[in-house]
Amino acid sequence: MAKAAPAPVYLFLGPETWSRDRCRRALVGRVLGDGDHEQGLTRHDLDSVSLAEVLDDARSFSLFAPVRVIWASAAEAALPKGRASAEDSVAGGELADYVRNPVPGTVVVFDSSRYEFEGEDKTKNERVAKFYGTIPDVVEFRPHTPESARRVAQDLARERGLRLGVSELGLLVESLGADAGRIAAEIEKLALYVGTERPVTAEDIAALVPNAQATTIFALVNALGRGDRKRSLDSLDTLLREGEYLPLALSFLATQFRLALAAHEAGLRNSQQILGWATREGVRMWRDRADQVAATVAAFPKPRLERAVARLFEADRALRDARPDDRVVMEELVLSLTSGK
Repeated sequence: MAKAAPAPVYLFLGPETWSRDRCRRALVGRVLGDGDHEQGLTRHDLDSVSLAEVLDDARSFSLFAPVRVIWASAAEAALPKGRASAEDSVAGGELADYVRNPVPGTVVVFDSSRYEFEGEDKTKNERVAKFYGTIPDVVEFRPHTPESARRVAQDLARERGLRLGVSELGLLVESLGADAGRIAAEIEKLALYVGTERPVTAEDIAALVPNAQATTIFALVNALGRGDRKRSLDSLDTLLREGEYLPLALSFLATQFRLALAAHEAGLRNSQQILGWATREGVRMWRDRADQVAATVAAFPKPRLERAVARLFEADRALRDARPDDRVVMEELVLSLTSGK
């Protein structure tokens, strides 16, 4: 937006909200300037109006707004239902005509945020892209990867002067599922709660971040990696009291031990070697996770790691049995993993 004039028509596609909001603000600011946007910004919802009505509005001139942004949300609602009708074909043709001959000074954004790019929504998202295929300027809003979410968190923390260490940064990103919107909101809260005088701690994150039971899962992983039975049982007790979904906790543990076993088999001994191996193998990992894996490698000889992975599989199967006692299953797992045998 800073280097080139906006396109006359855009398709915004995908569910990610934080990047979409940044792009929306940049586009509206570039077209309408820094003042009051109410005169130049028109919002439509394609759940309520037709595509033809949006295009008619785009073609109309306003005496009060020489430049305009027309925002048409729920763009997926314009797709034909069942067999395409003559009216749908006309609407599609009108869109192609408008794209070929847009109104100067008017930017139209068709915004589709309902469907994911993968899984069951993939085909639906592809249909939306095909229907709006005459629009050359498509902006995709895919979910952030852990790496890109980590960069977002670093930038936001720097802007707020927040002292967020490497481990705490990884903890925040992972406990929020790499959701950039949630990360932005929690960094705002942390900035108000902690300020700039001291570093953010894991306890701060656990106190403020919703669903931060993940912090206790990481504590359990680290305690098991060190072979610390008391701390492991304490962490497990915290998880149970907080109502954590134990199969999820078990999944975290299994990932940690499988990565440690792979590092052992590859002859890796420190976090730098583990990071290099992960990059080559296409495994998503950052420094604090590599440190955790390295600690587990150091605490568990390869035979113990192999037995640990087998016991994790058995515990997973036991949790899926009819009417299992989850606490007993997990306590037996902790005892076996910290037995030193």
